[in-house]
Amino acid sequence: MRLYHGSNRPIEHVDLSKGKRFKDFGQGFYTTDLKQQALEWSKTITNRFGGAPTITEFEFDLDKAICAGLKIKIFETANREWALFVMANRDRTRTGHQHDYDIVIGPVADDNMARLFGLYDMNIIDLEAVVAGLTYKNLNSQYFFATERALEFLNKL
Repeated sequence: MRLYHGSNRPIEHVDLSKGKRFKDFGQGFYTTDLKQQALEWSKTITNRFGGAPTITEFEFDLDKAICAGLKIKIFETANREWALFVMANRDRTRTGHQHDYDIVIGPVADDNMARLFGLYDMNIIDLEAVVAGLTYKNLNSQYFFATERALEFLNKL
């Protein structure tokens, strides 16, 4: 399958340490199977940091990664488990990875979701209200690569 990474410059070599901490699935390398989503990400990054909107394309074979024994978590939908997983990774009071997966695939928590998570953290709403809020969101997809081993299955085109 083809995956896309939106940035403000071309990606020549993936460096996991350059990934921002406290993102949905942790610090690592994020891609999407939706080219338009990558384009939007590239524009956002360019507006914040300068450069030029750039999409880097990759080929990824999920079946090969599974056969090789990589530890992969797939969230088919934004549900209670996904919400707790994302909140754990976004929790700035924690250090290090909050999971031991090589690859995580699932929906993107946008800024509106971050607001719901914040209301939950402040005990204004409960987890059921967060999950109910997920039902009405148009969530995109992300493929997260956490380990060097996972990157072996991601080939730049």
